[in-house]
Amino acid sequence: MAHILALDTSTDACSVALKSAVKTTDLTSERPSEYRYNRFEIAPRKHTHLLLPMVEEVLAESGLRVADLDLIAFGRGPGSFAGIRIATGAAQGLALAFETPVVGISTLEAIALGVLDIEPDAEYILAALDARMDELYWCSYQVVEGVPIALHEERVSAPDDIQLPLETPWIMAGSGVAYLDTMSHISGSISHSFKDVYPSADKMLQLAQREWDAGRLLKPEEAQPVYLREGSWKKRDEQ
Repeated sequence: MAHILALDTSTDACSVALKSAVKTTDLTSERPSEYRYNRFEIAPRKHTHLLLPMVEEVLAESGLRVADLDLIAFGRGPGSFAGIRIATGAAQGLALAFETPVVGISTLEAIALGVLDIEPDAEYILAALDARMDELYWCSYQVVEGVPIALHEERVSAPDDIQLPLETPWIMAGSGVAYLDTMSHISGSISHSFKDVYPSADKMLQLAQREWDAGRLLKPEEAQPVYLREGSWKKRDEQ
């Protein structure tokens, strides 16, 4: 069982989560136990001030050091351009000193996984984030054995251009729900909607464990954000 740290600053939420593996105090058992440590705060434009102190807090609580980490996961996007860069840079900075592997986690997939805490029997989920400029980042998922499986690539488009791949009841989640009233072409297929589901680091731990098990890991210098909207990350005078 790996020691995994996850970071996310892709939305108004700033979150850090740590999963550690330690042996139980039961002398008759050598089975590893899983311990989780979480920090989560809705704090627009405060991510740079909160993220590393949160990391320090969960490490102190767990008794681990950065050198003990087996994997560092980060919310690679889509989401806030500045936020994605903060998490990517922090993951790289923490990983470089010890050449710790890193992995980027889809923020939309983390939202879809978060829906299952609210609706455990959900089968089809539309995860959507407000991309500004009257557009949404979105992806649709089918839940298979408790895991959201993407039905297509992540996309950015106007709300009117979103098309659900199957005619079945859907649950919509994420800040993109704010546009649902203007999406009459699909609103009839949305059975429930949850605006306040964020791509939390806690959910990214589960997705990161999957990547660890599969060996799909990156070197720190290979960590890259996913913007979807090409060019929009540049400063105005660079465009």
